[in-house]
Amino acid sequence: MSAYPNHTKQQLAAGKIAIGMGLRLARTVDIATIGKTCGYDWLFIDMEHNTMDVDTAAQISMASLAVGITPIVRVPGKEHHHASRVLDAGAQGIVVPHVDTVEETERAVAYCKYPPLGHRSVMGTLPQFAYRSVPVGESTVIANRETFVCVMLETPDAIAKVDAIAAVPGLDAILIGTNDLCAEMGIPGQFGDPRVEDAYRKVIDACRKHGIHPGMGGVYDQKLMEKYIGYGMRFILSGGDMSFLMAGASARANFLHGLKL
Repeated sequence: MSAYPNHTKQQLAAGKIAIGMGLRLARTVDIATIGKTCGYDWLFIDMEHNTMDVDTAAQISMASLAVGITPIVRVPGKEHHHASRVLDAGAQGIVVPHVDTVEETERAVAYCKYPPLGHRSVMGTLPQFAYRSVPVGESTVIANRETFVCVMLETPDAIAKVDAIAAVPGLDAILIGTNDLCAEMGIPGQFGDPRVEDAYRKVIDACRKHGIHPGMGGVYDQKLMEKYIGYGMRFILSGGDMSFLMAGASARANFLHGLKL
């Protein structure tokens, strides 16, 4: 058993939702404990829409392991080193953005999973095992089981191929990037449009068919979130540190400015 089991994979395997907090502002390790205390299952350590460097992502990942919140990194590209460097430094999951084909999905799995599932390069002791020495024949099997691999589908073309993408061995989840999907459809911000609803149903059906988990990103209206979770969405990016900070700060400012002096 891994010293630090993947909490998010456990939640999803039990049929529960797993909710994540996006990181855009956070740069210190205390965000791991903050996220856990606030009730989140995973951190979305975003290296695509962010200036965060590899070392910061690694530090936050390492801090997340001990408190039991899953560190999941959205890598900035599809090269193997984007995934391998943060996985070797403590991340328990990878999200690859802008995936449109089966071949890109297969490469994503190959970069994150050890043989025979993939071709991830084997290194020495890993933080996910608390740096204990584990025989490589055991550690690679456990790491494959505990590492969460997710691809983002963000175009109508990708949605059209979802059944074949969901069938790729070693894939754990598909996350719809709803903002980009709507933009590509020519309906930016219209998250309740019937075409979006249809895309959600297609992804959910394909994930159910192939035994993986459907995910939702970019939708933060509570009524829409409730509707799509009711359809079957389970891996949920629920918002980000910037929006949470601004909402809380705005509410406090509005309260204080509204006081009668």
